[in-house]
Amino acid sequence: MKRTIIAIVMAMMTIASFAKKEPTPVQQWGQLKVVGTQLCDQNGNAVTLRGASLGWHNRWPRFYNAKAVKWLAKDWNAKVIRAAMGIMIEDNYLENPSFALDCIEPVVKAAIKEGVYVIIDWHSHELKTKEAVKFFGKMAKKYGANANVIYEIYNEPVEDSWESLKEYSKAVIDEIRKYDPDNIILVGCPHWDQDIHIVAESPLEGYNNIMYTVHFYAGTHKQYLRDRVDAAMQKGIPVFISECASMDASGDGKLDKSSWNEWVEFMEAKKISWVCWSVSDKNETCSMLLPRAKATGNWTKDLIKPWGKIVRETLRMKNGNEE
Repeated sequence: MKRTIIAIVMAMMTIASFAKKEPTPVQQWGQLKVVGTQLCDQNGNAVTLRGASLGWHNRWPRFYNAKAVKWLAKDWNAKVIRAAMGIMIEDNYLENPSFALDCIEPVVKAAIKEGVYVIIDWHSHELKTKEAVKFFGKMAKKYGANANVIYEIYNEPVEDSWESLKEYSKAVIDEIRKYDPDNIILVGCPHWDQDIHIVAESPLEGYNNIMYTVHFYAGTHKQYLRDRVDAAMQKGIPVFISECASMDASGDGKLDKSSWNEWVEFMEAKKISWVCWSVSDKNETCSMLLPRAKATGNWTKDLIKPWGKIVRETLRMKNGNEE
């Protein structure tokens, strides 16, 4: 009897070893493209990317590693991971470019290995055209052949007019397209990525596979911003929500779960991709982890803060994972 049981177990293990693995997001969807207002896969079918953003690299460099990326991809079921390269605050990319690249590039390489999409995010609130052109040219030349890569060329403009942002965006996009003709490029909107209605009146022309970013914090941004997004999409503007969370716009305060659920329902109905802020351990509501959480993943529920639990559960549910 014992031999029979052992034989059955070994047979099951053999079958399992030959079982076809689930395709990774990039294996499944391949080269992304924009069709009308919709992000689509290589065959033109609508795709909604859902994932998580790492915090500023110059504040939380410890999470910028391959094991953390793998954990987010496998356990949280993130289909896209955002690498927020800080252009402001001390020890930023402009002050210490080698340190920044030592953080960003392992994340990009790990995302490629894990088969998920990765956003290379120029995390700034001020225009730095010359520096951004040089950086994104370098990234496009090095990683542009990989369908995983998405470029976010300006995180959150604050004081810049849309006209100045258009000139900046054209310069950066033109440089990227020298080396990468088709990966998705995300363009920032005025006023903390809120004024999508201004963009809708005068969008960029002559470019393919670009989308415009909107950021929301559900405790502050309510129906009025969803109405702006809806109206912009009706005018043909493709929208990608590259940063969002459930508290107020400071990143702190109480979680507004009701407003968050309204946003999720809206994004899902419109098939808008979204990325949650942030994988970090700061003492504020939007940070997803406790300081004692390891840098390399394996985060048990007792190490995940309330917002992080919501993000993980939502990603696993919406991206088709069991909980």
